[in-house]
Amino acid sequence: MDETVLSQAIAQTPNHQRLSGVERLIKHVSQLTPMRMAVVHPCDALSLAGAIDAFEAGIINPIFVGPEKRIREAAKQAKLSLNNCEIIDAPHSHAAAATAAKMAGQQKVEGLMKGSLHTDEYLAAILHPEAGLRTDRRLSHCYVMETAAYPRPFIITDAAINISPNLNDKADIIRNAIELAQALGVSRPKVAILAAIETINAHMPATLDAAALCKMADRGQITGGILDGPLALDNAVSPDAVRVKGIRSDVAGQADILIVPNLESGNMLAKQLEYLSTTDSAGIVMGARVPVVLTSRADSRKTRLASCAIALLLARRQTSTPK
Repeated sequence: MDETVLSQAIAQTPNHQRLSGVERLIKHVSQLTPMRMAVVHPCDALSLAGAIDAFEAGIINPIFVGPEKRIREAAKQAKLSLNNCEIIDAPHSHAAAATAAKMAGQQKVEGLMKGSLHTDEYLAAILHPEAGLRTDRRLSHCYVMETAAYPRPFIITDAAINISPNLNDKADIIRNAIELAQALGVSRPKVAILAAIETINAHMPATLDAAALCKMADRGQITGGILDGPLALDNAVSPDAVRVKGIRSDVAGQADILIVPNLESGNMLAKQLEYLSTTDSAGIVMGARVPVVLTSRADSRKTRLASCAIALLLARRQTSTPK
């Protein structure tokens, strides 16, 4: 899935024949063996439908974990078939999350997918020591996005888990995002560390963190990507803004990864793109021993399908390079 080759192929394809980002992703993963995925507490039509879509696309073999009666009733009301789908009965969402996390820790499933339960409940089960899913990395969430206004897919992180990350947290957030970008085919991703301005200001902690993170990369504490920051959003994604401001950078204007200062800024940026423009998106948690699909309860079936496809890419990559 080489980024340059992919971009050239898109440019040479007539508009009416071009596949969307999700369609290209599904086509790419269709050659891979489906992964066993525990779908946690899928007790509404949307979470069930997203998992069944991924099943029918040959991406996952779902194991639905939750109250069996409620799962079957939700499927019936939405006219969804559960044929050939395994269900593990659990009395409530807490039990479903704990059971699914334990299954992942015991390698009975290769990944986890959030259903109709709260994010904190889902993540608490994954982080519980008995699950055996923690690594030396902090968990962080990545939005993978593609919009017509930007020439390549990109990652926004962290917009869902780490509320106000400190310097060490941000270092792990960057490491996780680099690992994801590499799984998506970008061998050396360009990482823009965002702030409101592109210069260092002692009164703006985000600029100080950006400078320190870049020096950490210089000293080999963060590897695999090219870092620059602080960069304002326009400097990170717009070659015109870079040219006007005279910024010399290997990242500015062409970022693959956008590191936001805190959850609030990242969440607003991601949802602005998702709801106010034509943007394909997916949500995945990095830093655990298995891929963890984390989407909003309001996310579309298309977003859930894309998230499962990315989880499959990660699972196959982790199989060859286990943590």
